[in-house]
Amino acid sequence: MVSRRRKAKLLGVGLDKDDEVLRVTRAEVFYLVGGSRDTHKSMQEKCIKFTEKLAKRGKQLDDLDNKEFLDLAAECKMNVATRRRNKDQEKEEEE
Repeated sequence: MVSRRRKAKLLGVGLDKDDEVLRVTRAEVFYLVGGSRDTHKSMQEKCIKFTEKLAKRGKQLDDLDNKEFLDLAAECKMNVATRRRNKDQEKEEEE
């Protein structure tokens, strides 16, 4: 059996909607769905900027560690949902 390696992708979800249009944008590095026209356009611009910065660094999304990803996302003014850490995980990271 041949196994294919899954590639990491950014997922953008727009929650505001002012019409009956379902907006979807697919690219090699990201997948965007939903949002008003303005929100969807903003997500597209941020993801394109992210992709360009990633290419300038000569990296793929899979190559980034968590800190690099968050730094790059912050440069692009992206809103990123992160996993909450419980107190035990925070203590482990401090040690």
